[in-house]
Amino acid sequence: MSNLFDLSGKTALITGASRGIGAAVAKAYAKAGAHVVLMARTVGGLEEVDDAIRAAGGTATLISQDLMELDKIDILGPALADRFGGLDIFVGNAGLLGPLTPLSHISAKEWDKVMTLNMTANFRLIRTLDPLLRASQAGRVIVVSTGAHVIRGEKAYWGAYAASKAGLEALARTYAAETQKTNMRVNIINPGAVRTAMRASAVPGEDSEQLPAPDDITGTFLELASESCQKHGETISIDNSNI
Repeated sequence: MSNLFDLSGKTALITGASRGIGAAVAKAYAKAGAHVVLMARTVGGLEEVDDAIRAAGGTATLISQDLMELDKIDILGPALADRFGGLDIFVGNAGLLGPLTPLSHISAKEWDKVMTLNMTANFRLIRTLDPLLRASQAGRVIVVSTGAHVIRGEKAYWGAYAASKAGLEALARTYAAETQKTNMRVNIINPGAVRTAMRASAVPGEDSEQLPAPDDITGTFLELASESCQKHGETISIDNSNI
């Protein structure tokens, strides 16, 4: 799939890149020619992804950072400008499931953690990366959301996660409207059910072998990162039924 979308010369930042969808997207982008900046808390996981990328002939830079430490995010844009001269692609993939329990049972601390990582951290990332993405010939922003039935509040006990992802989608659509007359493209991906650790935690009784692996869904991420992408302000749901 990566042969269809050449990302040579691009610099891409992917959060939550130490495993799952983030790691798969990072490897796909590197294979397509991008230099990938991998961000996550887990150094060991980042190093494993880096090893895989380098073994395949790609290049990567690792940033071990906890996105819950919001003030540290603000220096990221200037740091990337100094190091790489700019940024072309941002994939906001890092996320926290939080407690799956009635709203009245969620503690204020648990609620704040989910909102901080899933929504506020992405706001801070967009704010610090905005000058670089606007300066790019084809700035691309992709945020990872969840199933529509979740964010519409049709699934009981998912309140914190659902609210945070609904907020993230509103944030992304607002940013898309604000960048309508630029070379940027801002879109949302609903990856569907994918074989990840978060999915296993959310649906423990499910046969994960029946789900697509993260590597199976990277084609949509490549399409939305490419210079040829015309989609803007859209939510793209990946159909996993035929994968």
